[in-house]
Amino acid sequence: MYALDLRGHGDSGRTAAYGLEAMREDVLAFLDALGLDRIALVGHSMGGAVAYLVAQAAPERIDRLVLEEIPALYPRPSSVPPEGADEPAHFDWAMVRAVKAQLDTPDPAWREGLTRITAPTLAVAGGPSSHVPQERIAELARLIPDCRLVSIEAGHLVHNARPAEFVAAVAPFLEA
Repeated sequence: MYALDLRGHGDSGRTAAYGLEAMREDVLAFLDALGLDRIALVGHSMGGAVAYLVAQAAPERIDRLVLEEIPALYPRPSSVPPEGADEPAHFDWAMVRAVKAQLDTPDPAWREGLTRITAPTLAVAGGPSSHVPQERIAELARLIPDCRLVSIEAGHLVHNARPAEFVAAVAPFLEA
């Protein structure tokens, strides 16, 4: 198992260029560097968007896909993210601004590409206490041809708030 910090997150380097498609290419380059031909891929929130972009771009490389708390993306009202605090953060604020702009005005091809995902997929929704529109997660699950939707009342951070329930849903799916 590998847990990646996407560019601009955690211990990954900071760069002048951020975006979901660049992060998709980073994941594919990581797989190439490790010689991983076919994998199960799990992504949460923005990482879920990156995961489904990977599954669209390289369907032959994805055996199973888990998407936690990521909706089918539609344009939404823009807002300005904070400039960042003085204390160190585990992410780059420039990444937040760049990716938020993409999430506010997503490329329609990303949503249209959901129908081309070939991997069996599990969509995990956090229920009504999540800030993510649950009907959009249900739509994502309908658009992906072989997708099952499970809802765990936990809010946006399902894996953190209800880890036992998250593992109980995801582990059998990945082992199937």
